[in-house]
Amino acid sequence: MLDNAIASIENLRVEFQTKDGPVVGVEDVSFKINPGETVCIVGESGSGKSVSSLSLMRLVEYGGGDIAGGRLLFDRKDSGEMDLAQVDKNLMRTIRGNEIGMIFQEPMTALNPVFTVGRQLTEGLRLHKKLSKSDAEARALELLREVRIPEPERRLKQYPHELSGGMRQRVVIAMAMACEPRLLIADEPTTALDVTIQAEILALMDRLKRETGTAVMFITHDMAVVAQMADRVVVMFRGNKVEEGTVEEIFENPQHDYTKALLAAVPKLGEMTGTDVPSPMKLFGDTSHSTDPIPGTDEPILEVKNLVTRFPVKGGLMRRTVANVHAVEDVSFTVNKGQTLSLVGESGCGKSTAGRSLLRLVEPTSGSVQFDGKDIISLNAKDMHAARQDMQMIFQDPFASLNPQMMLQDQVAEPMRNYGTHSGSALMERVAMLFDRVELPRSFMRRYPHEMSGGQRQRIAIARALALNPKLIVADEAVSALDVSVQAQVLNLMMELQAELGISYVFISHDMAVVERVSHYVGVMYLGRIVEIGPRRAVFENPQHPYTQALMKAVPIADPRRRKSEKDLNFKPIPSPIHPVGYEAAPSEYKEVGPGHQVLITDSGY
Repeated sequence: MLDNAIASIENLRVEFQTKDGPVVGVEDVSFKINPGETVCIVGESGSGKSVSSLSLMRLVEYGGGDIAGGRLLFDRKDSGEMDLAQVDKNLMRTIRGNEIGMIFQEPMTALNPVFTVGRQLTEGLRLHKKLSKSDAEARALELLREVRIPEPERRLKQYPHELSGGMRQRVVIAMAMACEPRLLIADEPTTALDVTIQAEILALMDRLKRETGTAVMFITHDMAVVAQMADRVVVMFRGNKVEEGTVEEIFENPQHDYTKALLAAVPKLGEMTGTDVPSPMKLFGDTSHSTDPIPGTDEPILEVKNLVTRFPVKGGLMRRTVANVHAVEDVSFTVNKGQTLSLVGESGCGKSTAGRSLLRLVEPTSGSVQFDGKDIISLNAKDMHAARQDMQMIFQDPFASLNPQMMLQDQVAEPMRNYGTHSGSALMERVAMLFDRVELPRSFMRRYPHEMSGGQRQRIAIARALALNPKLIVADEAVSALDVSVQAQVLNLMMELQAELGISYVFISHDMAVVERVSHYVGVMYLGRIVEIGPRRAVFENPQHPYTQALMKAVPIADPRRRKSEKDLNFKPIPSPIHPVGYEAAPSEYKEVGPGHQVLITDSGY
């Protein structure tokens, strides 16, 4: 290991100006990153880990931050070491993207919605590397292949909104890697991805790091990813570094209480082996919450039969439908009162579309959805509005589902005003009670969404979904963007509410360890179909379908001595779900391999 670190942060202090005076984002943080080394910065949202990386890119100033003290030393390839805190904006522009690449957490905000993917990929190459248009396009195609995007030629001509979340994130990674930077800052790059793609992207980043000697500063809250990727770990808490060490030291012998709490909150795959019903997690130092199992009932509240949802693909001069995207293909399942059915699978498998079809946020093509004795598909707009009081949705991206111009208390109160369930002081009391429920201070009621961290925003979304006392909540990746400790609290919260209020959940997720923790039943989706469904224990302890087995294999394990290598991952490319207009899909047929445990026998393409 060389002494000359590529980047070293020394005594960094960052302040933000607010109406109430300056707020310290990072108090006093120092660490180094050496060539070819991956340093993981962990901590929960609001601990200052992203602020440190944005300071190094000098982007923190654009977010109202101010580097109040400390040095940010960066070793440039040609001109040696310089303090980025002092560099002028023009030079910073040359360094950014060319010598320091950054992968942002929210791919949709990092991509420009009005330019094609190809244009955004070639822009940096033409600017920094002075490539011709055709050379840049060839390199862009090569980059998309490296990040394993299916049909890359077609993707270059598409716009960001036409890609799934996982694909958008891969485009962002390809953009960051385009100029082969000396330092790559990855801010939660795999949070929104499913296990298979996450495993591939981690292996990809690892390979690129080995081949190019790039140093990686990896910001994450996923301890399993840390175990998989890190050489050294820096643990941050409330703007300070509380512990630093090699990955083995941190996992096997954590010293600081906060690090211990962080490791205690990680749901580990296989922890629930031998139990039939989910139970909340025992958190480090938390004695106030019950950890009793939640049996639920055997009485169905939602029955879905042969659900099909397709989206038309328009083309030609007349914008006629030339093909259909078969997003959900002949899916059937039942959810019981007070129980959780989880739908898992990778992005693009149709799990979110299935969830939205249940509430008719997208109109199903055919099939039946019976909810609490009502046929949801046949309801008119007025009756559907009434039915939605009992079925709510928590979306994946809380920032997109909250109104940026409304105070949080008004957003939580809105459904109750809409349905006229509470008014006046009773309404405000209920809002305050909901804030207590999701463990947010009441002082936040007068804040706006942009003043909250991701985890706090997601809790607001949960409070809003609970406002009407629904019988069913469809939670679409509701905890995927949260950090471990908050995720554990939010999951415990959802399970406590289930135990108390008898809420049923359709829990859509790609995090297998979380699914194992919360589910009574699990359905595994692939290419629009459920390939395996059954009681949680049966699916996890005895997976029968080859796709379920591959999915289990890809789950990273929070143990640095059990790292996955690239050869463990043998994923087939996913076939296209787009079929011509007259295409007739075969019905889904299952064989029963155990009580309630069914496996698809129709050819699912895997």
